[in-house]
Amino acid sequence: MDFVGALTQKPKLLFLRFLVLSLISLLSSSQAAASGAGAKNNLYKYRYPFIKEASSFTSPPPPSSSSFSPRNGDHHHHSAFDYIVVGGGTAGCPLAATLSQNFTVLLLERGGVPFSDVNVSFLQNFHMTLADTSPQSASQYFISTDGVLNARARVLGGGSSINAGFYTRASSQFIERMGWDAKLVNESFPWVERQIVHQPKQEGWQKALRDSLLDVGVSPFNGFTYDHIYGTKIGGTIFDRFGRRHTAAELLASANPQKITVLIRATVQKIVFDTSGKRPKAVGVIFKDENGNQHQAFLAGNPKSEVILSCGAIGTPQMLKLSGVGPKAELEKLNISVVLDNAHIGKGMADNPMNAVFVPSNRPVEQSLIETVGITKLGVYIEASSGFGESRDSIHCHHGIMSAEIGQLSTIPPKQRTPEAIQDYIRNKRTLPHEAFKGGFILEKIASPISTGELSLMNTNVDDNPSVSFNYFSHPLDLKRCVDGVRMAAKIVQSKHFLNYTQCDQKSVEAILNASVRANVNLVPKHTNDTKSLEQFCKDTVITIWHYHGGCHVGKVVSTEYKVLGIDRLRVVDGSTYDESPGTNPQGTVLMMGRYMGVKILRQRLGKAAGV
Repeated sequence: MDFVGALTQKPKLLFLRFLVLSLISLLSSSQAAASGAGAKNNLYKYRYPFIKEASSFTSPPPPSSSSFSPRNGDHHHHSAFDYIVVGGGTAGCPLAATLSQNFTVLLLERGGVPFSDVNVSFLQNFHMTLADTSPQSASQYFISTDGVLNARARVLGGGSSINAGFYTRASSQFIERMGWDAKLVNESFPWVERQIVHQPKQEGWQKALRDSLLDVGVSPFNGFTYDHIYGTKIGGTIFDRFGRRHTAAELLASANPQKITVLIRATVQKIVFDTSGKRPKAVGVIFKDENGNQHQAFLAGNPKSEVILSCGAIGTPQMLKLSGVGPKAELEKLNISVVLDNAHIGKGMADNPMNAVFVPSNRPVEQSLIETVGITKLGVYIEASSGFGESRDSIHCHHGIMSAEIGQLSTIPPKQRTPEAIQDYIRNKRTLPHEAFKGGFILEKIASPISTGELSLMNTNVDDNPSVSFNYFSHPLDLKRCVDGVRMAAKIVQSKHFLNYTQCDQKSVEAILNASVRANVNLVPKHTNDTKSLEQFCKDTVITIWHYHGGCHVGKVVSTEYKVLGIDRLRVVDGSTYDESPGTNPQGTVLMMGRYMGVKILRQRLGKAAGV
């Protein structure tokens, strides 16, 4: 029986779990968080004894040429692994856990663990990780060439450790388009859900959104469901009822502890290839540990052994290029020796543009992240968040530049979001009345943007962000959909449900918004009939909801089995292979894909004997 199952069987253990969670919650809200981290650090080691610091790894001697031929027994030494998974994120954790049922797996993660980080673990601190721009932060911020501030994960659990927690499945059309086996997909989603997904406890803000969406015609009401269907629904969340986050890292509890090694603070520099044959083949990776020392990890000799990249839509194209796989001219400019020339790597990058409309409130608002969503027929999704702007730490920290909550500098057009503008914004924010931040946001996101951009290397340092452009709204249809979505968001803000809940009348809404302009909180556009001014609003206030994807598309970079074209023993399993973001929010599908591909690989190698 698994750990979660055991807990539900035993009331005493349930009570104990409640006590432990309460204790951790107390630690997080006090200033003693730092000293408490040590104790919690040890708690996770009992459950995940295979998670170790990168420096504990001893590099084996390079395999002799004979090890490139199939040899059984290689995996009994820790010098060679059946699978090396690069990136312990939303896809990498379930993938590695699944493969370890039958094979030896090395999972390499450049960040630390999420378990002992109070900013990662608790809903009330969601915005603090995004605000933390230090090199140790669980989030690494980057700014696309479009001028939009964005973030990528740098922690075990990946995006599931720093996101807003919303969990939903992809539409059946998406599954079909991907060519996935529907039966296995429908076994893989519940495998994830049983372990880390919860039903949210709805409060006022999310209920007001539900009723307003139904009023403006986003119907029917589909209740609580993981399914992606037209209308208004309540989805799942990886935050439990205590506001505690359950990340992809917890799926490692399903791994076989005898066959898996997880190294944290292990930053892969590049993939190592054997180029002596007709086709290049992956033989291992070079990574550096937390002290900056380099190590090499090798694959076992079996031709079916693989390096699998799960570094995400920014990290995977970057890693391929740094390893010599990508557009020849770009690689040569940086003196990277070319292993395989493929012009498509890093192309077709897309990010779903989001625009946020502030809803002021005359009463205190509970903190809530995405729970209710409207799946419209306009090609836009409507979601909401509340209560982060008014907490004391929010007002005095500059998380507004990173978080949808205060709009990521969204009242300033993207190209003008300069470091000086950010400093001005921080200064202005400190002098504002507390009331200016009371309330929350209606978020409007374009479902499948047609506009795309690309990713290119700035240098050969894996710790630095590559240059990324998404070209938001460069396609007129994306802009048209934004205009329709913002009109709908404005109607929702002015609906009786929000006015009743926030205890504001139309007049006071205007007054509060005027007081809040300097707080970089978006004004609702006054002339919602004027398409021109709404188009400008869309372009000037565009932000991200972190659902970027692409860069390693099927048929151009990888096969339908996600094997890198033209190279042996190298695969990609993450959102870089998607040409649209699945569902209203992608994490559920990315988690499922990790499990799905793990099972698929095991079944292809072992048939029924795989036991999955």
